[in-house]
Amino acid sequence: METKELINILKRLYREHVKRHFKRIILSLFLSIIVAGSTSATAWLLDPAVKKIFIDKDQTLAWLIPILIILAFSSKGLSLYFARINIIKVGNRIAGELQKKIANVIILSDIQTLDNRHSGKYISNIMYDCGSVQNLVSTGVLNLMKDSFSLIALVSLMFYQNWKLAIFAIFMMPLAVFFAKSLGKRIGKVQGEAGEISGSLTTFLSEIFKAAKMIRIYQKEEVENNNAKNVIEKLVEKNIKIASVMIRATPIMETLTGFMIAGFIFYSGKLINAGELEVNNFFSFLAAMMLAYQPIRSLATINMAAYQGAAAAKRIYSVLDKKIDTKDDKNLPNLKIGECNIKFENVSFHYLNTKAKAIKNINFEISGGSMTAFVGHSGAGKSTIINLLPRFYEPQEGKIYIDDQNIHNFSLRSLRKSISLVSQDVILFDGTIKDNIAYADSNATDLEIAEACKFAAADEFIEKLPGKYETLVGENGVRLSGGQKQRISIARAILKKAPIILLDEATSSLDADSEEIVQNAITNLTKNKTTLVIAHRLSTIHNANKIFVLKNGSIIESGNHDFLIKNSEEYKSLYQKQLK
Repeated sequence: METKELINILKRLYREHVKRHFKRIILSLFLSIIVAGSTSATAWLLDPAVKKIFIDKDQTLAWLIPILIILAFSSKGLSLYFARINIIKVGNRIAGELQKKIANVIILSDIQTLDNRHSGKYISNIMYDCGSVQNLVSTGVLNLMKDSFSLIALVSLMFYQNWKLAIFAIFMMPLAVFFAKSLGKRIGKVQGEAGEISGSLTTFLSEIFKAAKMIRIYQKEEVENNNAKNVIEKLVEKNIKIASVMIRATPIMETLTGFMIAGFIFYSGKLINAGELEVNNFFSFLAAMMLAYQPIRSLATINMAAYQGAAAAKRIYSVLDKKIDTKDDKNLPNLKIGECNIKFENVSFHYLNTKAKAIKNINFEISGGSMTAFVGHSGAGKSTIINLLPRFYEPQEGKIYIDDQNIHNFSLRSLRKSISLVSQDVILFDGTIKDNIAYADSNATDLEIAEACKFAAADEFIEKLPGKYETLVGENGVRLSGGQKQRISIARAILKKAPIILLDEATSSLDADSEEIVQNAITNLTKNKTTLVIAHRLSTIHNANKIFVLKNGSIIESGNHDFLIKNSEEYKSLYQKQLK
């Protein structure tokens, strides 16, 4: 990362996040000044301590100076404690703000953006990168203030005691700055690599959780274990490299300090022999110089923390700056739902990173209150059409209307409020059955939830569960059967009371008994609703008012079941294959 880019990222971090916590930072700044004053006071007190107590044998100061030293150390300890507590709060709150923004991006981003970036990368941004920014703001900022003021105070004391020795002592500082700048660039590079590996690790872990059964049935435990070892080993090696670069300043600073102290003792001896320096000044100067060692070392590595935090902030901002193509505009009017007639006019769409169109020049009209089915081989474009209606994706060409209203010109919230989705991939949260159904309407009463379950044919199995509606379903409903999960999904859709229903192969993964129950529940759900169905089993759409047959992204035939069986070779072929 170039210095200019580093500065720009740090400026943005200050402008958007740090600035609002400026009062707390000023308080920490004030406390840092007290820390610096207390530190230099400790070194200065050695001057009168040596002269008055050990040389002049002043009994009055023999107890006063130790008390002052205790007060100086106590003042330093308390001020440092409150400064750290204060700045830790700032760091954690800024990290929390960034985490909230990333979470907001994940929740509001259009589906196509989320599809093109693995969830593990987002988790790494929230957990790993925000932690690095927190460390920069809390530890980095505090050390910068505390150590800068301490160094200024101690160097001032050194000049007060003897300016010749002070000039000699600070001669080594430019060397420390030079080494720190070099190490800072290296730490920024390896930190960026570590962030990428951390994202790969979270990606890998999330996938092995999802694929637990598949890994075992295909006996790939050893393969995945080796994959885990490789990813973790890369991260371990990169973290070791980061730590190695971070502590590389230690031997450099120790060596520089050794030269400094050796030269200091040699030169001090000459000054004492020449009568230009007294023993009490020597001890006070030595204490100040030794105390200055820690802030010098800390400041020499502060740019490493800056590069580390900036590299993390860069990855975070790459997520936050990603343009959201489909988002709700509160200035747009609400969609007015009447009969729920739906119209696609010359609609074409292709997915990101692909040139081939998923659907091409799609035109059709659906009457309100009717059931319309879309059939075709895998990849024909059925799911794409279903996903365009609630604007999960935006068509590159054409327009979509509901009751003669172009859905692009109305608020996204009002559009999606009018649509319910039941998919073969049922999504359930790790909570109770009641919570999952009430997700459609958080204000729903227990009676309304029970009624929805009755229509969805879910009440019978729910009443047999030990906890009934308070039964925990487990992660994504792992404790329920496929048919039970689907009926809960239908109950949720019923509770929403949306006039448009999207059914995406809702019964394709069910056995015959479950399919019959779920199909009856779907009949209750879709009664008097405008329904769009993707049907894997054509036997389930005999009663559809209209069926569109798709092939290679285009509609090639349309009509009801009887018409298509007689007149469409594609439909007839699909139907006969399922009867075999």
